[in-house]
Amino acid sequence: METDPEAGASGGTGWSDGDGRGERVDESGWGEASAADATDRDGGTERADGSERANGSERAGGVERAGGVGWSRGVDDAEPPGGTDGADAGWLLGDDPPGGDARTEALPQGRPPRRRRFLWPAVAAVLVLALVGGAFLARDLWPVLFPPDYDGPGSGRVVVEVSEGSSTREIGEELATADVVASARAFGDAAEENPDGRGIQPGFYELRKQMSAAGAVAELLDPASRVGRLEIRSGTQLDDTVGVGGAVVPGVLSQISRATCTVDDAGAERCASVAELRTAMATTDPAQLGVPSWALDSVRLADPNRRLEGLLTPGTYDIAPGTNAKDALTQVVRTSVPRLEAGGLVREADARGVKPYDVLVVASLAEREGVAADFGKVARVIYNRLAVPMRLQFDSTVNYPLDRQTLLTSPFDRARPGPYNTYLNLGLTPTPIGAVSPEALRAALEPEPGPWVYFVKCQTDGISCFAVTPAEHDANRRLAQTRGVY
Repeated sequence: METDPEAGASGGTGWSDGDGRGERVDESGWGEASAADATDRDGGTERADGSERANGSERAGGVERAGGVGWSRGVDDAEPPGGTDGADAGWLLGDDPPGGDARTEALPQGRPPRRRRFLWPAVAAVLVLALVGGAFLARDLWPVLFPPDYDGPGSGRVVVEVSEGSSTREIGEELATADVVASARAFGDAAEENPDGRGIQPGFYELRKQMSAAGAVAELLDPASRVGRLEIRSGTQLDDTVGVGGAVVPGVLSQISRATCTVDDAGAERCASVAELRTAMATTDPAQLGVPSWALDSVRLADPNRRLEGLLTPGTYDIAPGTNAKDALTQVVRTSVPRLEAGGLVREADARGVKPYDVLVVASLAEREGVAADFGKVARVIYNRLAVPMRLQFDSTVNYPLDRQTLLTSPFDRARPGPYNTYLNLGLTPTPIGAVSPEALRAALEPEPGPWVYFVKCQTDGISCFAVTPAEHDANRRLAQTRGVY
């Protein structure tokens, strides 16, 4: 076989001129290729056994590379390993090269598999994630397992409010915000450990800063810690009154004043005085104070110093310490009115054709003249006398402007003119004469049926005897005197 001197480009490999197809001369002495390795010329591109040699190893420039590409020899290819003498040319065609599998031959001897390069970084990443997760877990769990807590009784003064319906957790959060306790969790745990811990009532409390959680729970359960608390009892007047034996009974205004008291950092006590409360009542438009529309006309006609009488119902009220006079009055009135109306005062009064404010006056008179068992009968006597018309002649109305709670009156007192003297005046008093209980209000709305127009206390327990005629009434009076009632 003769070589074509013009076909030998650089690289030393040329194609035979014999038949122009499958014979190749290797000038480097590599040997003659088999018929299966015939080169296919298609479009000027040479392919040598592409189906198999594509799966071999490619050595370019004497460097062994694994990439699934078969051996090929270009213009500048170096000689295969092992030289040309005695070399098995089969590995050029895709057979296993000398020394092993062509797919694994690319990995140098003694070198670990490539996947091991990522083992330690992966382990390190897991460790870092574990440490970070542990730190966050410790941060979140530690306060739960060991919530911070102050030690000792604390110091200073701080007023906190427990709102209606607050949960133990919400109370704890409020205390923690005010720095009374170190954490809401510690307070919650202390409340759980205290048998009465769930009995904390809504209202204002004077506590100390940085108290132990257990100490804060104990203080909240102690009535002595309550501040701003006002409790109005049935029959109580706006002004202080003199009771049996000369004892002074604090009126509603005095109780409101006391509820507003607060102590500043210097230890000085400040309160909205009774005088300030009375001035606010007399000079502020009743509507601004919260007086309802059904009472406005009568309230505006009344003595300004007594215009809120009867509108402040019995019950408890919470006033923030430090509240000024006008705001304190407004808060109490606006809290009281819904309580009055809740019993159906306006609705039922309208259905009976009477003014709601007049029903309130009747109820206040029944409250002061009788005991609860007689409220319905006393209310009936009032309505019967008004229908005659007949003077009520109640000692309680004479004593009202005198700020006295005594049972009897003197002839001089009964002869003294005044809008509240029912011995001299027909009809009802201009205002109620005290705080009205729900029982008295119900009696005024639903008086007990009967023809009575007289009554007198005839038993030592306060029960009255009722009569239709003056003769029956005189007999009852004698009975009362015999029993030592008066």
